[in-house]
Amino acid sequence: MKKIIPNINFNNCREALEYYKTIFGGEVKNLQESDNTPGFEGQEGKIVHVELHINNECILYLVDIFSERAESGNMDLILELESEEEINKLYEALSKDGTIKFELQKTFWGAYHAIVTDRFGVTWGLNYMLH
Repeated sequence: MKKIIPNINFNNCREALEYYKTIFGGEVKNLQESDNTPGFEGQEGKIVHVELHINNECILYLVDIFSERAESGNMDLILELESEEEINKLYEALSKDGTIKFELQKTFWGAYHAIVTDRFGVTWGLNYMLH
């Protein structure tokens, strides 16, 4: 495992991004908007993913809420993984007594990715970037 990154969900991600950038400084990277993105039809104007790189070790992932059941400020943990073997192992283990929210699959951003809520209610985003 390379690192654990908080992924924070907001009702207005753009506003939250500007707020945290004002407070923490840093650089905005990897802004991915819902407009013209497969799977996000009808969700125009939202942010699918954006990163605030405060420094080399401190990164926040932010995203707009796409579900009516989610609450603003809700946070998932993203595990940036080192191999396909590792992502498969963790996906199987966490989903065993948990709930799969996003099936493990190759994504449009060039990664294997899955989202699983474990038996204790913690939501884990699993990500392995393909090289």
